[in-house]
Amino acid sequence: MAQATNASERRTSVDEVFDFLHEQIATLQLKPGDRISEAEMATRFGVSRQPVRDAFSRLANLGLLLIRPQRATEVRRFSMRTIVKARFVRSAVEKEVLTRAALHCDDAGAAQLDAALQQQAAAVAASDVKAFGQLDYSFHKILCAIARADYAYDVILEEKAKVDRLCMLGLSKQQRMPELVADHRAIAKAVGDHDAQAAIAAGMKHLSRLDETIKRITATNANYFEHDDT
Repeated sequence: MAQATNASERRTSVDEVFDFLHEQIATLQLKPGDRISEAEMATRFGVSRQPVRDAFSRLANLGLLLIRPQRATEVRRFSMRTIVKARFVRSAVEKEVLTRAALHCDDAGAAQLDAALQQQAAAVAASDVKAFGQLDYSFHKILCAIARADYAYDVILEEKAKVDRLCMLGLSKQQRMPELVADHRAIAKAVGDHDAQAAIAAGMKHLSRLDETIKRITATNANYFEHDDT
């Protein structure tokens, strides 16, 4: 029984360290190339090094940390190969999701999309960046549900997370939010009209918003990118 309790406590410690660092990295409070001390994290959370080590490992598996033996752990720089791969995978999945969503969308699905858009508009009006980010994920989850392919959301979630940090370095979220809502409206309209081709076109335009950000950041913050990509 004691072993079970200890295991539970350890998982909680790992989660706390993971959640804290994930938020710091995702919001760019910790920037690409910044070093992170295992000992300092252990002291900050009042835990041994093992939970910190486990949290670091989880973040490394997500491509957010670079752990090197006998060298400092650092926030992973952006990899163009990873970005291109994420875009390729997500585009393929999104096309299928939008095709199926346009086929299966009914009145209830259309109402869900409309409600989601209203919530996004409210977040834009309030300049609530954090809420908008959550609503952005929710919108794509609704599309997957309408497409009767909720499992596809897991793939989208994973691939989207790989480029979210990069988006934060481009235009501010306040500037980008109205643009993204407009994209979502176009997607929702096409899906509601059962127009798969229009839905795909709007969806691909939505994904292409990252291109200008990549160009801008490679010009202004080249040190945020890995230099050994092929």
